[in-house]
Amino acid sequence: MRILGVTIPDEKRLEISLTAVYGVGRPRAKEILDSTKIAHSARAKELSPEDEAKIRKEIEGLTLEGDLKREVSMNIKRLKDIKSYRGSRHAKKLPVRGQRTKTNSRTVRGNMRKTMGSGRRKAEKK
Repeated sequence: MRILGVTIPDEKRLEISLTAVYGVGRPRAKEILDSTKIAHSARAKELSPEDEAKIRKEIEGLTLEGDLKREVSMNIKRLKDIKSYRGSRHAKKLPVRGQRTKTNSRTVRGNMRKTMGSGRRKAEKK
């Protein structure tokens, strides 16, 4: 089964396999299945064409995949354009939501900064 250009895995439960679509997580997948009255434990290969059409119709009413990615990138671009603090953090590829950077986010900041040891090893050698 394909939805919005994404192949939905046949072997997994629908509740899990719908999360293959960008913008659909577990809660939204449950919401979709509840509104279409399809069992959460059903597999994609077991669905009838009518059930597939119901799911497809429900999903097409949401902002997902390319539209959602475009919307998110436009929001980030807007923050950069108005030169907000959050925009500058995005531009520098640093944490945006107030996380500390002294000890965490090392992979984002790069491998250039090495940690300083306590200096105990040099003292032990002498």
